[in-house]
Order: sequence, then C-alpha cells, then structure tokens
Amino acid sequence: MLPIQFNRVLPVFRLFSIPLLVTASLFSSAPVLAEVEVLTSIKPLQLIAAAVQEGVGKPGVLLPPGASPHHYAMRPSDVRQIRSADLFYWIGPDMEGFLAPVLNGRKGPSIAIQSLPGLTLRHFGEASGEAHDDHEHGAGHDHRDEHAHDDHDEQAHGAHEAHDHAASEVHAADHDEHDHAHRPGSLDAHLWLLPANAVVIAEGMATDMVKLDPANAQRYQANLEAFRQRLGELDRRLQKRLSNASSKPFFVFHEAYDYFEVAYGIRHAGVFSAGGEAQPGARHVAEMRQRLEQAGPSCVFHEPPTRPRLADSLVRGLPVRVAELDAIGYGLDANVGGYERLIEHLGTSLAECLESL
Repeated sequence: MLPIQFNRVLPVFRLFSIPLLVTASLFSSAPVLAEVEVLTSIKPLQLIAAAVQEGVGKPGVLLPPGASPHHYAMRPSDVRQIRSADLFYWIGPDMEGFLAPVLNGRKGPSIAIQSLPGLTLRHFGEASGEAHDDHEHGAGHDHRDEHAHDDHDEQAHGAHEAHDHAASEVHAADHDEHDHAHRPGSLDAHLWLLPANAVVIAEGMATDMVKLDPANAQRYQANLEAFRQRLGELDRRLQKRLSNASSKPFFVFHEAYDYFEVAYGIRHAGVFSAGGEAQPGARHVAEMRQRLEQAGPSCVFHEPPTRPRLADSLVRGLPVRVAELDAIGYGLDANVGGYERLIEHLGTSLAECLESL
C-alpha cells in the first residue's frame, strides 16, 4: 500500500533539504542561467518538472499529445530540441528505446529516470505485493553521482522491445496474466503512477536544477517541499475514496496502471489488448465477452484520446460501463498542479465508475 511506500520516501526528502543548499554553495561560482531549459520525453515527467521549476521556468516536452513513447518517429526539429536543452529527462530504454541513439549526440545531462536511486520498481508478471526498491538511497548518498548523465549506462540494457500489437492476439487476462505487449519479467516503465516515485523524481530534478542555477536554490527547495505536501494530502483523499472499490471488477485495454493499483489496493481483473486498426477475430471477441459475462457488473477502461472501436461491441447488452483512464495526462496544462491532477483524475475516474456498479 502507498502509505508504507510514501512514508519511506519522506525521510529521504528531508535528507535532501541540506544537500540542495550545499549544492548551491558548491556551484555558486558557476554561471547563472536566466532559465534552465528543461526538456522531458513525455508529459508526466514534464508535469513533475513544472512543479519543481514553478516561478523559475517552464519545462518543455518532446512527444506531442497522443504520440506513443514506444515507437515515436522523431523529426529533425526534435533532435535539435533535445540537443539544445540544458537538462533532458526520459524514462529510459524500457520506455523510449528510440531515444538512445540520439542522446549520444548530447553534450548536456540526459537523465534516465528508471535508473534513479530510491525508486520503487515493478516488473510485469509480479504479484501485487512484489514491488521492490532497486535503487536504495544510502547514507551520504550523492544524487549527482548516480545519474547516467554522460555515459548512458542504461543503453546496455538494449532498446525496449517495441509494442508489436498483433491484431489477431487478444488477452483476456486473469489476475496473474498480463498485456501481451509487456514481456514477463521486463520492467514496468509506467513508474510515474506511484506518487512516492514522483517525489524521488522531483528530488532528483531539484538537485539538477540547483547545480545549473544555484541562485534559485531556495525556490527549488520550497517548490519540492510544497510538491511533497500536496501529494501527501492527495494520497489521503484517494486512500479514502478508493477504499471501497477493491472488490469491484474492472478491465483495461493496456496494462499501464499496476503502480497506481498497488498503491491503492485495487487490481484489474483482466487486460483486453487489441492493437492496430484491424479488429480481432470472432473467437477472440467471444472469449472477451465471456470474461465480462462471468464478471457481472464491471468497468472497462480505455486510454485517451480515442475510444477503441471494439469496446462498444464487447459490452453491448452486458451490465458493463466503458470509461476513460488517462495515465499520461492528455490535455493537462504543464503547471504547478499538473501532476496532482493527473493522479487525482486517475483515481476519480476509477472510483466514479466502480462506485456506480
């Protein structure tokens, strides 16, 4: 449950309060930038960066709304944008494998979030309680030394296998089954959906920004503390709101929500994965409908911006509701409260549908 994970992160934040100020003094002789140019690969990282950079600058994002982080085709302007940024944040090769070759041409820091110390990471195929901390904060830990800024050690893992959604394959999964696009044992890179991880990410970003802009160290620290406090309050609201939803069945079209589900004690009953424009065969649709019939009143969630054509035919005549579940923050403004709105909308969407059953 999140309170345990979240509370584990809070002492780490307090330890970071002093290093942030120390870092400011260490780099006080460095040139002061008018604004640190921060670029992130995907919207959720931009939302976290916006909270840290509030009042100092506005981070940019590489991928446009609706673009897939797994197989995005970059334009020359994207490459120029990456190379000109002072700080570039991406999840890592398990999410945006297409970025690894481009980052070799960068002179500035490129931070793979999945390699940050202190994160709670999950792997596909794990049971609900098996999330673990792969990168523990140790005493006297220096955040700057842990970043894969220049050598990009993460590339040794290889690019993430692209999401090859075979249109003929549909998985109607039990609790221990998974989206066929995510290989068992591979990293679940949707790590931003655990608010405790968002605090760790924000800590790292604040330290990086202080290094480049020591004059605004106190502002970055204040923003970081405010972010932590807002997430604590949001966590308490969501714990209360979702406490009665754990027994209600729901299905998803993409196995992207495990971090959030584990945090709040809920679990999807199955994954309907039907990628591409072609519709799955009649046998597969029948299997999916059978799962819904067995579940009884339930919810089926899809991602924005489009509703799968299959959804309506699947639920026709069944006591099943179709709703949207946004893991990316589609349409959200990148401002100081953006990340909290992403998480709150996720919880509210789940609660409203499940409470209506």
